[in-house]
Formats: sequence, C-alpha cells, structure tokens
Amino acid sequence: MSIDQTVEKIVTSGASVSRFGDGEILLIWGKRIGFQKEDSRLSARLAEVLRSSLPNHIVCLSDVFVQTERYNRRARRFWNAHFYLYGDLWDRYLQKDKEYGNTFMTRPYMDFKDKSLAADWFIKLKSIWQGREIVFIEGEKSRLGVGNDLFDNTQQIQRILCRSTSAFDHYDLILQEALKLDKNKLILVALGPTATILAYDLCRLGYQAIDVGHVDIEYEWYLLRAQRKVNIASKYVNEVAGGDSIVMKEERMYQSQVIVKLV
Repeated sequence: MSIDQTVEKIVTSGASVSRFGDGEILLIWGKRIGFQKEDSRLSARLAEVLRSSLPNHIVCLSDVFVQTERYNRRARRFWNAHFYLYGDLWDRYLQKDKEYGNTFMTRPYMDFKDKSLAADWFIKLKSIWQGREIVFIEGEKSRLGVGNDLFDNTQQIQRILCRSTSAFDHYDLILQEALKLDKNKLILVALGPTATILAYDLCRLGYQAIDVGHVDIEYEWYLLRAQRKVNIASKYVNEVAGGDSIVMKEERMYQSQVIVKLV
C-alpha cells in the first residue's frame, strides 16, 4: 500500500500496525543492531509477526522494492546495499499474495527526494489520533511530542517509559503493564523492534496499538527543514552520532503524563 492507503485503512478500520525495516530483518537473522542486542526469542517472535495474517492488523514494510527514484541518493544507496546483502532473507519471509502496509507512513520526510509531500502526510497521520486518549509506550529518552505540536489534537496523553536500549529484555513486564490500560485508549509504541511485537500482541488481545517508530524525530526534522539527519537536543536519535546524549529539562506537563517507569 501507499502511505495514503495505509493511513486511510488505519483511520477507517481502527487497525493496529507492526513495522518492519532493515533492523528487524537483521534481528530475525540473529544479528544485533545498535539499540537492540540479538535474542533468539526476539528473532522467533519477529518472524511470527512478519508471517502473520491477523484480522485488523497491518504488517508494514519499507516501500523500497520498486520505484526507488522517489527517494534521495543516500536512501537509494543504503537500500541497494541492504538488498545485495540480505535480499534472500526478505524472499524467505515475504508472501507474494499478501497486502502489506507502508512503513514510511511514520517516516514521511527525510528519505524522500521531494520533501514537500511531508506536510500533507503529517496532517493525515494526525487524523489517526484526533480526539483520542493515547498512551505512549516509549523509550525513556524518546519523549514523543515534547516541544512540538504533533500530538496536540489528542484528548489525553499518558506515558509508560521503558529502557532506551534492549527493551525486549523487559518484554513480559512491558506487556503486563500495557494490559492494565483501558481498551478504548490508542496505544502508540516507539520502542524499536519490541514495538513490532507489542503492537501485534496487543491487537490479538483487543487493543489498537500502532508501532510509530521514528515519527516524532521525522516531524522534528520536518519542522527544521533539515536536509540530513541531525541531532535533536532533547530527544534520543539513534541514527546520528552522539544522538544518545540528550539535554532533559524539568517539564511539569511531561512528568505529569508518566504513569509507569520500567527503567
């Protein structure tokens, strides 16, 4: 699906979302990535979600298999190298007759050659949580929405804070806390590959949960009109050197939203 089709399906059907990119496929293979160590259970669960066909759940892939001219040179170079090395892994796990969502729904700015499209995509994204009570399950340094207006159209924001790295080590505890939430609340998860699995498990248990990944950082870059990935002083940016060193201010609103700390 396109970004527009993916967002429209979420809005109209209340679907949950699990996203797969290069990091998730490497973890399935048993490798480690920058903020998540290898784990056999994690690998098995990611493979399970990637192969799943759960009603009202969308498995999203990076839209880089065809027509890559829409992306900038850096992104094209990255994905060409990735498929050269790991393309057989995608062949092994993907199903030709399955419809997948577009993982770039939460990354609609930086990798695109034409960045003017991002404004409309962010407006459509905001419609997912319009007027909803939402709960972020996020890394302790992610701080989704802090300092910008991405989630200002929500009715209420609460936060469950988790480890910024290797969050899957605490997966059972995270799931246990999530299951205490009201099922009317929209759960937005920014927790690396752990989010991919958590959104799937919560969907199975009657929640709407969306793996939103880097959407907040993408929005920060969009607001800055950045042409390359840069650090955001108050937030963890795992894709930029030094991005784990952040400056945290005492923010009463943010602190009042935190309902659980699992760090």
